[in-house]
Amino acid sequence: MSLISVHKLSKQYEATEVVRGLDLTIQPGECFGLLGPNGAGKTTTLKMLLGLVSPSSGDIRIGTYRIPEQARLARQTIGVMPQMDNLDPDFTVTENLRTYGRYFGLNLDQLNARIPGLLELTGLTSKADSQIPTLSGGMKRRLTLARALINDPELIVLDEPTTGLDPQARHAIWSGLRRLIQQGKTILLTTHFMEEAERLCDRLAIIDHGQLIATGTPRDLIASEVEPQVTEIYGETVTQWAEQHAGSCCDRHELSDETLYCYTHDSSSLLTILQNQTALRYLQRPSNLEDVFLKLTGRELRD
Repeated sequence: MSLISVHKLSKQYEATEVVRGLDLTIQPGECFGLLGPNGAGKTTTLKMLLGLVSPSSGDIRIGTYRIPEQARLARQTIGVMPQMDNLDPDFTVTENLRTYGRYFGLNLDQLNARIPGLLELTGLTSKADSQIPTLSGGMKRRLTLARALINDPELIVLDEPTTGLDPQARHAIWSGLRRLIQQGKTILLTTHFMEEAERLCDRLAIIDHGQLIATGTPRDLIASEVEPQVTEIYGETVTQWAEQHAGSCCDRHELSDETLYCYTHDSSSLLTILQNQTALRYLQRPSNLEDVFLKLTGRELRD
């Protein structure tokens, strides 16, 4: 039985339909990624799943609960890590966890038993008595993750959990999430970091303009949507070079500013030509989830 089932979900604000007939299923123990550019409908979808916004039409079930009718009961089984940290600056690390846990009806004995494990999971044991303003940005995000786990949730919703973090802090968050996945927790993740989705997600969905445009495992989407090899070519003369050579050397190519992206099944002939182009620099790599995302949603900026 699916832990989350979404059928023909839609949301309209006046004349604008921001979510259009969305169908999703998420299985227990799965890490599922919800990806899309800004304005694609991700945040509205999350709000509807949590019962914070009522859908215009469609059906949502989380476990045995119908949403939004039973959203209050469903939220007792969900842990949410919001996009922005909203920790109480007047409380210590432990006091933040203890206070939040009381919202779920946990008593002091339960909280005292649970909090040390959460601090250990998120690498904050030594900060148990620290004030929030003394924590780094990465520590605050890890504390927000620990807080989302205080009720031992069946479902963990993570809204861009590593935005704004340096690489060390991001990897610390990833380590904690992998441990949760190994424990069998179900995770719904939104992120703009394709590497994050590729590392953590069992399956994912890409939405754009409120519609589902692709779903599958990261590996399957990479194999089905893009060529296996990518060569990024840089330089002031790359536009002229692309006009002369890209059509014959690349299975598919995209020019963005001063970078040419050549997608190939076999890059050997392309690399031979590039070795003699002293005015150009290039990087050859395997294709990845970001290539899939950009192919399906485009390279133009979204506000």
